[in-house]
Amino acid sequence: MNRRNYQKELEEKISYHESLGEVPGLLLHSCCAPCSSYVLEYLSRFFKITVLYYNPNIYPKEEYECRTREQQRFIQKFPMKYPASFIEGNYDTKRFYQMAEGMEHLPEGGERCFACYELRLREAAEYARRLGLAYFTTTLSISPMKNADKLNEIGERLADEYGVKYLNSDFKKKNGYLRSTQISAEYGMYRQNYCGCIFSIRNKTDRDKTGRNKTDRD
Repeated sequence: MNRRNYQKELEEKISYHESLGEVPGLLLHSCCAPCSSYVLEYLSRFFKITVLYYNPNIYPKEEYECRTREQQRFIQKFPMKYPASFIEGNYDTKRFYQMAEGMEHLPEGGERCFACYELRLREAAEYARRLGLAYFTTTLSISPMKNADKLNEIGERLADEYGVKYLNSDFKKKNGYLRSTQISAEYGMYRQNYCGCIFSIRNKTDRDKTGRNKTDRD
């Protein structure tokens, strides 16, 4: 079975809108400022972007607030052809823990994480529909630890449900992750050392003790 080339699909959509002289509206869910850096550099040349910072998974509150400030700071300072706007979603941690109930002890990178993808992408789809934007997508696929196939699968399903197109992507392609680390260094960004939730802290602690991530593959 051949894997889909999400980068090629993205480039084809960009070329299509450019051929029509269009600059579509895009709701971009951002997991953090460092991950958004390359994505904004890339996409802000072709889309009018609204960044949605919706991450009720982040623990503790002080970490959430730190990451939110860093996201806002970066958007304000980073030059873009079409400047992005910013929306902070609700920090509804109760919703996240209800979602994770019964999956607390699953390994990082599995079904609990997939449910978290959907939680945040669903909010992005709702905002995109409410704001009348053409597309929604997420920065999550830039991380080597995130499953781009699953993200795009969820995004396409929600696109059908909400009537807003999902912008297929795998932002780690074309050295996207490397570029994000370069931009982060240029702007002196705070880079967290765990994904965000209390369960990922547990995973990091286990990794530090054993020297191996439970989800690492040989």
